[in-house]
Amino acid sequence: MSIAIRNIDKHFGAFHALNDVSIDIPSGELVALLGPSGCGKTTLLRIIAGLEFADQGQILLEGDDASGRHVRDREVGFVFQHYALFRHMTVFDNVAFGLRVKPRKFRPSEAEIRKRVTRLLDLVQLGWLADRFPSQLSGGQRQRIALARALAVEPKVLLLDEPFGALDAKVRKELRRWLRQLHDEIHVTSVFVTHDQEEALEVSDRVVLMNKGRVEQIGTPSEVYDHPANPFVASFLGSVNLFHGRVEGGNLHLDDHVIEVGGHHAETEQAIGFVRPHEFDLLPANSTAGGLPAKIVRVIAIGPMAQVELQRQNGELLEVSVLRDILFGLGLKEGDHVSLLPRTIRVFEKERAAA
Repeated sequence: MSIAIRNIDKHFGAFHALNDVSIDIPSGELVALLGPSGCGKTTLLRIIAGLEFADQGQILLEGDDASGRHVRDREVGFVFQHYALFRHMTVFDNVAFGLRVKPRKFRPSEAEIRKRVTRLLDLVQLGWLADRFPSQLSGGQRQRIALARALAVEPKVLLLDEPFGALDAKVRKELRRWLRQLHDEIHVTSVFVTHDQEEALEVSDRVVLMNKGRVEQIGTPSEVYDHPANPFVASFLGSVNLFHGRVEGGNLHLDDHVIEVGGHHAETEQAIGFVRPHEFDLLPANSTAGGLPAKIVRVIAIGPMAQVELQRQNGELLEVSVLRDILFGLGLKEGDHVSLLPRTIRVFEKERAAA
């Protein structure tokens, strides 16, 4: 089922939670609503579900206006962050619940319910826990049961609100990989809320970046990461190093250096450049290639990568990520002076916050 979100506005008293939000979600797509706390992503999800109603705008499900439709009539499944399982019911009965409470004329037979629940428990790889109670499950297992329960009523749309937020990092990583695989099997249109950039980029087909009730950018994970539309997107998606200066003659002029940015950037007196830690070449200070002068303050070498903290001549700190074999191969260590060459720099005009 496709979802069309049209000019949604929502206030809570004086607080403007959503401001003219419009998004198109094709049928079968997995979309992440990503942004900081308070940006409106959960409110938007609840409006899609029918748990909240917009002040203005429309929610179209497969082209039909569902804006005033009750939640039970929208054919959506909802998965909450804290599982919301019934403690007094077994895993099997939790998953069967939505089917058993359907109106009699729509309710499957008990044999059909058993067949469907068994199939779903196998799908989420937890059939062996059918007779357990939620208190006997791990957090990751509970979340998978919550997802199976949402799928039991065969929703046309699956909505997930911070589905892995209450889990530890290792389980969270395992479950988001599993969610992606599950989506590729069932192809139900899915929208999930997260503030975890890595989670959104790893799992989704497209990412909707939100901030202060507005949509900042919509695109595939690679589009929003590699081609951010504005400074908010560039700074929110992963670590970045900032350079303040002016753009003139295809160069970003800093207080102590000039970085070539290319002639496609308009000249401006107030510019800000973004370089991600892995987008630098780290060279010895005597390198003929030039570069931004800096001093290595600290090296954290864990696993194959080394995180290098450096200090510019003006005192500003930078972070560079480099393969530890390259770093040690160059013989560089704390206290050494180096040159930094940015391979990629994204430059935006400060005042208008646009590229």
